Amino acid sequence: MLFRKPVIGLNADFHVHLQHKTETDQGQRWCYSHIQSGYYDSIMKAGGVPVIIPPCLSESDLDQLLETLDGMVMVGGADLNPVFDGYIKHSFVRPLHERRERFDRMLIQQVAKHRVPFFGIGTGMQLLNVSQGGTLYLHIPEDLPRALPHRDPNSLELRHTLLVTPDSLMRRVYGEHEIIVNSSHHMAVDDVAAGFLATARSPDGVIEAIESIQEDWFAFGTQFHPESPSNTAVDIRVFFEFIEEIMRRKGMEIPEFTEEMLFSRSRVGV
Repeated sequence: MLFRKPVIGLNADFHVHLQHKTETDQGQRWCYSHIQSGYYDSIMKAGGVPVIIPPCLSESDLDQLLETLDGMVMVGGADLNPVFDGYIKHSFVRPLHERRERFDRMLIQQVAKHRVPFFGIGTGMQLLNVSQGGTLYLHIPEDLPRALPHRDPNSLELRHTLLVTPDSLMRRVYGEHEIIVNSSHHMAVDDVAAGFLATARSPDGVIEAIESIQEDWFAFGTQFHPESPSNTAVDIRVFFEFIEEIMRRKGMEIPEFTEEMLFSRSRVGV
């Protein structure tokens, strides 16, 4: 039997490459979008159909596109520019390209307006929070000097434990066992936006997940990266939980996923 699979949007990163000039060539400016494969591999493994959205649509085009989507995943990347949220520039902030950030901010506003089911990862969770009225720490070592290390510039293998809130999506995913997640951020959620709760924290209190408590909007975010090659075997369950909840809310038939499907690979995209 064929099941209709939820269609999940993915935003894309944006970069500009400047080719060096030579004596005979004035150089060229190349712009391109890209996305790490772990994001769409995780969606497909969890039973969804990923659609990559480049940062180039108008607001009206975006409205039309969102009508065709069952959910949206906002990917991580560089830092949010604090100037957009009324902060001053910070020397440790390495902002997203302005084209991507302006598009992402328009995207999250339209997602919230249409109540599209939403999963934000890393920077995506931070933008979810500030777009709905929350605030951010701009640099953990300065704002929370007693905090654990949350980023190692020389390694993607930095990890810490996670404390999750009962009766939350995070608890459904990870249960009551010891949880260890990857960590690669220096900004973090400070005040949680109205309508959301912090449902996972690192042992130092830094917020690692937020979830909507609004009946009409299924939305959540993780500061850690369950799609990353540095994930653990259980992290893929975050994507399964996202896809299955979308299907439940839309009255779609949910296929039975076996333990072999969940744990056949400890990492996606390999």
